[in-house]
Amino acid sequence: MCDARLARLSVYLSKALSKILFMKKNAKTRRKNRVRARLTGTAARPRVSVFRSNSDISVQFIDDSVGKTLMAYEMSKVKAKAESKVELARIMGKEVATAAKKKKIDKIVFDRSGCKYHGKVKALADGMREGGLDF
Repeated sequence: MCDARLARLSVYLSKALSKILFMKKNAKTRRKNRVRARLTGTAARPRVSVFRSNSDISVQFIDDSVGKTLMAYEMSKVKAKAESKVELARIMGKEVATAAKKKKIDKIVFDRSGCKYHGKVKALADGMREGGLDF
């Protein structure tokens, strides 16, 4: 009797967990589509798309009028050491800004790609502003 109850409980919990994970993924997709509907990049003001995972951040400068990536940058290119990933994202933002300045990009449109604007994403944006990019 006890084993049958544990089996039912296990099935119930696994279904509940999968439902929660589906809802989180669906919410991120809705946020991404909502943000992306309002943003477009041009050659003069490219869209900066941010991809964030648990361990890494990557950034692409995209000209949507021709569908071309102008520049890409990853956290693995950052040579500096930092105490936290948030601080490393800020340093990366400064490096991205200097690389963009070399390619004569001063103004951008920031696309957070459905990620919430806090933590690593916010630190990256702040670092890009400190580096001299205007958005």
